[in-house]
Amino acid sequence: MKTNEYESYFPGGTEEKVIGRNLIAGYLGFVIMLAGVVTLLPLLTLMFYPGESDQAVYFVIPGVCSILVGYLISFILRGRKTGELDKNQRMTLVTGTWLIVAGVASVPFILSGRYSVSQAVFEAISGLSTTGLSVVDTAAVPHILLIHRTVLSLFGGVGLVLILNTAVADAFGMKHNDPVGHSDRLLKNLRESAGLIAGIYGGYIVVGVLLYVTFGMSLFDAVNYSVAAVTTGGFSTHPESMGYYNSFPIELITIILMLLGSTGFFIQLLLIRRKFCDVIYHSEIRLTTLLLAGSVLLLAVLGRKGLYGSMPESLRFALFQAVSALSTTGFRTVGSFHSWPPSMFFILILLMLTGGGAGSMAGGLKIYRVCVMLKEMKWEISRCLNANRVIIMEQINRGGKREQLTEQDKREVNVFLIFYLMIFAAGTFIFSCFGYSVQDSMFEFASVLSNAGFSVGITSYEASSVIHWTASAGMLIGRLELYVVFMVIARFIFDGKEAVINSWRWKKV
Repeated sequence: MKTNEYESYFPGGTEEKVIGRNLIAGYLGFVIMLAGVVTLLPLLTLMFYPGESDQAVYFVIPGVCSILVGYLISFILRGRKTGELDKNQRMTLVTGTWLIVAGVASVPFILSGRYSVSQAVFEAISGLSTTGLSVVDTAAVPHILLIHRTVLSLFGGVGLVLILNTAVADAFGMKHNDPVGHSDRLLKNLRESAGLIAGIYGGYIVVGVLLYVTFGMSLFDAVNYSVAAVTTGGFSTHPESMGYYNSFPIELITIILMLLGSTGFFIQLLLIRRKFCDVIYHSEIRLTTLLLAGSVLLLAVLGRKGLYGSMPESLRFALFQAVSALSTTGFRTVGSFHSWPPSMFFILILLMLTGGGAGSMAGGLKIYRVCVMLKEMKWEISRCLNANRVIIMEQINRGGKREQLTEQDKREVNVFLIFYLMIFAAGTFIFSCFGYSVQDSMFEFASVLSNAGFSVGITSYEASSVIHWTASAGMLIGRLELYVVFMVIARFIFDGKEAVINSWRWKKV
């Protein structure tokens, strides 16, 4: 059967089926419309801050233009049957989705006249990837720009691509899932799963807002911080981050929200179904508990030496920073990390690179992959000690059930780790080329790649555009789980070579 951009293979009919690049373009039309809607949402802020109405044009222009352009492109699929996307095409669609939304979302920052293109794209990707690094002076910008960042974190956190799939999958036959590591199928279909996910995290955000207001936050701050904590986005409305409030109840609320946001959807469902024993025995939960307990104790002991006046105070700072790092949220209660010794930097780097649970809003390697790597080490040591005299069951506990790990599972984890560390090394090297120490460069790029949001100032407003573009690429790669970006690049290179070869052969003929 011949495969073209349009394919006719319906029995007894001539109805065209859209496939290939036209199919991707049609879906991206809906993405562009969605990007326009997301860009227009901050205009609701003007109901509470009418004095900022002069800022509306910065959002109306890209929002309306995107909706119109996307609507025209979507006509590719109007009235036609659609085929299915193969693996490479799905990855192209996912990457294209993030790039398009980031591009459209960066326009308001550019039109405001405060930011260059590199800074605007950096800010938009930081929001969508739920990283939280920022070039915005939160004490000087209008509320509408701060809300714009929060909206980006919300859509990026709950899975912008998942929302896209839910909106068009059933109507247009786009049969794919797991776009950004959200692989847990909670219910029987994607639409039902997405509805439950939105309900769970929407409930957390509402409760967070109510608790924050109860303990003294303004409503505006409460909305921003609750969304940022649950989505592990980390954007703050004050330069001091959570340290602005210096309130233990607010810090405790934030810790709980960050932990919920960095817990996988699968575990959230088990909690709702009250399967607490299954949650307790889940491998990720147990390793998370051990990591937090050990790191908090070490940070508290190290911080007690010259940084904090008492052990309770040191424990308080250690607990908040450790949870913020492991959940890859990026909130802080310390004025600056420059006063911390290298040993404390090292602990935070490890926590950021480890990241949160699989299928959660957190970044990093993910706790599940770390569990698999540790299990592999344990099994290999057992083989060496027992000289193959025992049979080792290579299983891992997921939700109270022991699942067998295949060789492919282990190979994928190991390859991912190698790629991750290579990107980490490359980014650290680029940052260090601008005169920053290896320690600061490792800390900053670990924050970038794991979508954590901690900063020692390397990616500040004054930074070189090269640093901002490098950080933008790192945040995107970290959020899309490496493979997606690399496969899309490889696909374009392969297609480019094929086009050149075909063109050369045609000229010879």
